[in-house]
Amino acid sequence: MKPAIARFRRAAAVAAIAAALPAAMAITMTAGAPVAANAQSGGNTGVSASHKAEFEKIVRDYILRNPEIVAEAIQILRAKKKVAEATADKELLASNRAMLISDPASPVSGNPKGDVTIVEFFDYRCGVCKRIHPIVDELVRTDKNIRRVYKNWPILGPNSVLAARAAIASRKQGKYLSFHKVMIEAKSDFGEGTIMAIAQSVGLDAARLRKDMRSPETSAIIGKNYALAEKLKLNGTPSFVIGDTLLRGGRDLESLRVLVAEARAKKKK
Repeated sequence: MKPAIARFRRAAAVAAIAAALPAAMAITMTAGAPVAANAQSGGNTGVSASHKAEFEKIVRDYILRNPEIVAEAIQILRAKKKVAEATADKELLASNRAMLISDPASPVSGNPKGDVTIVEFFDYRCGVCKRIHPIVDELVRTDKNIRRVYKNWPILGPNSVLAARAAIASRKQGKYLSFHKVMIEAKSDFGEGTIMAIAQSVGLDAARLRKDMRSPETSAIIGKNYALAEKLKLNGTPSFVIGDTLLRGGRDLESLRVLVAEARAKKKK
């Protein structure tokens, strides 16, 4: 058999097994159903025990002769799952686009009119968030056409909530970005004393900040961020949205640049 034909037949067999696995499971379950119940209703089993046994023998014999086909079939199934997940993410982003990029309650840095928006969900007590912070800073610093949106999403306990409240409240005094920078770079558990010391170091009025931290508006913003993260099915911080791509976890600088370039290219089509 010519190599090209052999490769084609093998690929076809792998695809067939990958597609047949769910069906095989269904057949097995159907064949195992009580025959008496079908007989009483005047129906039949659909698949006889002999047909089931024959099918299982064919699949088993083929796999035993070609055990590597299982790994190949699993790879196909994983690839299909990855495509399905990416498609689902795009649909989630499309249906929540306005809250992601246009919510006036979310602070913005970089170029307010940038052609690519990066949305960042973070927690001040998240170690990965702190490690990726300078990477995203460098990305925005070297690309003057990126708009960066901040979503405080405190998921690591009461002190995370306290820190997020302080950051959100700092906007009332026009100090969010300077306060955020010190907070995200600080190695602290963020008790109230530490938070107020940081606040005063960037010129915030601590008494006013405490008052604004307790306001219904601050609570509402945190609630909206929680609700948005839930709709997007995020599972932790950091999480990013770049164009129609949803990232769960950190990335290196070059990977982020590639995603920004892809998002920019799609907008030009």
